[in-house]
Amino acid sequence: LFPQSIDEYIGEEHPVRAYDTFIEVLNPYEIDLEIDSHKVGNSAYEPKAMLKLVVYGYSYGIKSSRKLERAVHENVAFIWLMGGLKPDHKTIAEFRKNNKRALKLVLRQCARMCMKLGLLEGNILFIDGTKIRANATRGKNYTKEQYEGKLKDIDIRIEKLLEECVRIDEEEKGEGSLVKMEEELIDQRNLRERIKGLLAEFETKGDLTKDGVQRTVNQTDPECALMRSIHGSHASYNAQSVVDDKNGLIVHADAVSETKDINQLSEQVEQAEEVMEKSCEVVCADAGYSNTKELEKLDGKDIKVVVPSQRQALHKPEKPFSKSQFTYNAHEDCYYCPEGHPLIYSTQKRGGEQLVYRIKDANLCRQCKNFGICTNARQGRKINRLLREELKEKIERQFNEPGSQEIYARRKTRAEHPFGHIKHNLGMRNFLLRGRDGAKAEISLGATCFNIARMITLLGGVLEFCFKVQRHTGLITI
Repeated sequence: LFPQSIDEYIGEEHPVRAYDTFIEVLNPYEIDLEIDSHKVGNSAYEPKAMLKLVVYGYSYGIKSSRKLERAVHENVAFIWLMGGLKPDHKTIAEFRKNNKRALKLVLRQCARMCMKLGLLEGNILFIDGTKIRANATRGKNYTKEQYEGKLKDIDIRIEKLLEECVRIDEEEKGEGSLVKMEEELIDQRNLRERIKGLLAEFETKGDLTKDGVQRTVNQTDPECALMRSIHGSHASYNAQSVVDDKNGLIVHADAVSETKDINQLSEQVEQAEEVMEKSCEVVCADAGYSNTKELEKLDGKDIKVVVPSQRQALHKPEKPFSKSQFTYNAHEDCYYCPEGHPLIYSTQKRGGEQLVYRIKDANLCRQCKNFGICTNARQGRKINRLLREELKEKIERQFNEPGSQEIYARRKTRAEHPFGHIKHNLGMRNFLLRGRDGAKAEISLGATCFNIARMITLLGGVLEFCFKVQRHTGLITI
């Protein structure tokens, strides 16, 4: 005759129990979650309960604070998880904004938990990146000159407002218009200070990007950047993930402002190793990460690098008289063409990463039977050589080894699968929090949700998940 308790509506194998257990076993001090029972003022919501709400909400693609507020009133699983607590959307939004570091560190604790459970080894790591839109429109990206123009317009507007305020004061017209103008004056002054801060970004980073393109800074979120993807050009962050080979679990996730992956490899591996508290043996990534500077850092630590060069990734057959047909003589520091003529050092390219070797006598090229096939230049054939050419050749040979090919064949199923789940199933195609720290927190949340879903499957269900997680964290003993 009596209605069922809320606990009876949530079955033993309901996923919400796994998320509840996972957050419950976390040490709040290890993730910098503020818990102060002696805090003065009105009592706040339990931080762990709020963390459960945010993590579980993201696991079902519910990111909006208003939708989370509605869920704690209408969704039985959310009501059970929160124990009847019903925070409003403002409280949820403030918690998420003020606990970015805690949200980011949850992934670290999740990865370490996976290592304790034997689900993660950390011997072979896969690195990949994807573009996720920032909470800003591309229409708010401006160059230095455009911001300087805006600053002049604001100064003119402030002068007019000040003149209008003085005129109204003299005429003693207190009809409310003065109040409105004072509010606008404050807004314009705040905007001027904000634009001055944005102009300081250009002083720090320069007017041009590394590619020589004019730099733009977004007025809404200065830390994001214009990035191109198959969906067009948008204000975005470059989300990075480091995935373990054993079960495809995410070890580390990050969000960076660089549009390309080329400078990310060593940094992401170092952060992943810090999480695991051990060194890896093999690192695998696609050709977008092929940068001899980055590869040298890993090769110097005796880590096997499985990264194809651009030429290897494109699978294009070599052209006649390509660079590989020329022989380099290290003792003489010159190349010899197939006809036996020397190409000597000429100059160093801008940036200092490449050396240029040119035929010693241009007449030799023009009189050669292969002129027009080998080169059409009247100055004769030239060849570019990287400063770390030996390392590049070593990595290319390493990539062609049968063992490396087996590892690289698993790259897509390991590295790209998590992003598919995060973007498609969890609906994380754009971030809600602004700034790089906010983007890091959200991509870490998405990675944590992916890991928990994988752990439930690997451990044999929700009941097994809860039991093994509690046992390995010492909450229950056998």
